[in-house]
Amino acid sequence: MDFFLSNTDVFVTAIWQTLFMVFASLIVAGLLGLALGIALYVYRPGNLLGNRGVFTVLNVVVNIVRPIPFVIFSTAIFPLTRAVIGTTIGPQAAAFALSLAAAFAVSRIVEQSLVGIEPGVIEAARAVGAGPGRIIFTVLIPEGLGPLILGYSFIFVGIVDMSAQAGLNGGGGLGDFAITYGSQRSNWVVVWITVAAIVVLVQLGQFVGNHLARRALRR
Repeated sequence: MDFFLSNTDVFVTAIWQTLFMVFASLIVAGLLGLALGIALYVYRPGNLLGNRGVFTVLNVVVNIVRPIPFVIFSTAIFPLTRAVIGTTIGPQAAAFALSLAAAFAVSRIVEQSLVGIEPGVIEAARAVGAGPGRIIFTVLIPEGLGPLILGYSFIFVGIVDMSAQAGLNGGGGLGDFAITYGSQRSNWVVVWITVAAIVVLVQLGQFVGNHLARRALRR
């Protein structure tokens, strides 16, 4: 405990690094994943822009990337990360890798949320002359908002988990703190306190997500 108290500033820095990685990644991955998920839905055969070829390509890409463990994925894209960020270590580099990895998971959640929308709602919009763009922004997204928020809450938890793994590749944050100051020095108090901080972060994110989802579903 004395060691932890003497390194409180390092712990606080690790928390801020984790918050940066998580929220930056959630925003970027949320937007990229939303676009990709909508594309998967609208290009699905029989849907708004049904195109089997485009859907197959998108579906295969998502299925290939999504299951790759984050530590392996972030290592595999080191050249891309260096080209875009200028380095492969630190919170910015980790956030870049997190954003790409999470975007593919988000896309599948978005697609599944939209698939559950009643087809009659879309047909009604078509009947009054609404085009694909208008249907996407005024029908699909509003109708799927509740499930989408719940899905994003799930992704938030996943990103927190991946941000901890980023510490294995020099990403900083609580994962790096737990490894450097905890497990490598057999200081289990540091590890336990770090775990507690991650649990609190996850619970707060889940609480906010559930609250927003309930409000959306009551509309």
